[in-house]
Amino acid sequence: MLNYQNLSQADPEIMAVVRREMARQSEELEMIASENYVSPAVLEAMATVLTNKYSEGYPGHRYYGGNQIIDEAESLAATRAKKLFGAEHVNVQPLSGSPANAAVYFAFLKPGDKVLGLKLDHGGHLSHGHPVNFSGLLYNFVQYEVNPATGRIDMDRVRQIARREKPKMIVAGFSAYAREIEWEKFREIAAEVGAFTFADIAHTAGLIAAGEMSNPVPIFDVVSTTTHKTLRGPRGAIIMCREEFAKRIDRAVFPGMQGGPHDHINAAKAVAFGEALRPEFKDYARQVIKNARVLAEELISRDYRVISGGTDNHLLVVDMSNRNLSGQEAEIALDKAGISVSRSTIPNDPKPPLNPSGVRLGTPAITTRGIKEPQIKFIADCLDAAVQNHQNESRLSEIREKIKELCALFPIPGWPAQK
Repeated sequence: MLNYQNLSQADPEIMAVVRREMARQSEELEMIASENYVSPAVLEAMATVLTNKYSEGYPGHRYYGGNQIIDEAESLAATRAKKLFGAEHVNVQPLSGSPANAAVYFAFLKPGDKVLGLKLDHGGHLSHGHPVNFSGLLYNFVQYEVNPATGRIDMDRVRQIARREKPKMIVAGFSAYAREIEWEKFREIAAEVGAFTFADIAHTAGLIAAGEMSNPVPIFDVVSTTTHKTLRGPRGAIIMCREEFAKRIDRAVFPGMQGGPHDHINAAKAVAFGEALRPEFKDYARQVIKNARVLAEELISRDYRVISGGTDNHLLVVDMSNRNLSGQEAEIALDKAGISVSRSTIPNDPKPPLNPSGVRLGTPAITTRGIKEPQIKFIADCLDAAVQNHQNESRLSEIREKIKELCALFPIPGWPAQK
């Protein structure tokens, strides 16, 4: 773990912020589905002198000199990602998830082309066609939904929409959907209508890499993912595709969408991919899903409505309507109790996105701390108590102390003890 000696001396104000955030992360349960803790090795890679280099272009074809060593790091990241996902081609330069998705659209579409994606309040992502996002502004998105009775994607309905609308691309992926995606069926539908297939696996990449969820990389034309979340790497993204599309993807990333890559982050991606290739990462991914499933069962037993009735992955969406709470109110109460979650829309949500009806819970970060099924029941008790006592500041403080005690028993791996 970095000791931050130079930062402490050069800028004590920023160092004070860093220390407070370290304490917060250490003493609270991180249950935001899109967050995780990187290893000390990943953290150190992000703080290397590789950040000093400018390297527009690709290994062996740069627009600046002095990139021979940088080429080795980027090539290593790409090679490890190919092995991890069984990909024919990988571009490791995208700076984050939405820019990666923008590059995919740029590579395969022209403005105004029709695309089929999952609706945001049904579990999709802003970059899958929401009208306030660049994707919805530049492209003609039509959207599919989950079945309101089951909370699952109705593939027959997806086929009907695709046949009617004839999209040029079909997007499969999500930010708040708890079930396995039927990649083969999406490919079959796309083949019927002559559409490209694009999978966004930002949330489940780590679970897919570990073999705990099905892998769209050999099935789809192009796949994007962030490198944080379940993959437990630095904040960034990659794009994987068939070899036949390699040149168009590379051109779309650079010079199409970006300038020079962040070489220190690419090195950290390589470290994270190396960690994910180890046998213990498979054990981790399996435990993430076990924890999420037990959490769903515990909340259902307490009369919470979990969308789709459970989960196949690392997350679950919980409707707070029968608790007479909005998702925002629940998020605030849980935060006071030492549990970080994110508010979330539910399918056909009558409430607005900033104050929706549900919350989204995730188990990647707590599983990194070593938490397993025996502790999940206790966490469910704390979640329930915080919701029931959302206006009782004293009770929320009591729950927070219990959470702090649990966190002390399961420190973040590689972190120094908090004083």
